[in-house]
Amino acid sequence: MKVVELREKNVDELCVVADELRASIHQNTTDVMLNKTKVHSAIYAAKKDLARVMTVINEKKQSA
Repeated sequence: MKVVELREKNVDELCVVADELRASIHQNTTDVMLNKTKVHSAIYAAKKDLARVMTVINEKKQSA
């Protein structure tokens, strides 16, 4: 997810995206622990996306 796309959204929409990413991280972590998948890169990518979303949320809250 690109930062430009995230900055176009409001805080409520970003919170929904953050919740979806948290669920995705949890699901992927569970799948790896249960040996359903060996792809760790999805977890790392979701964590980076979550960090981007949280950064934009904090920027918007500080500027308001």
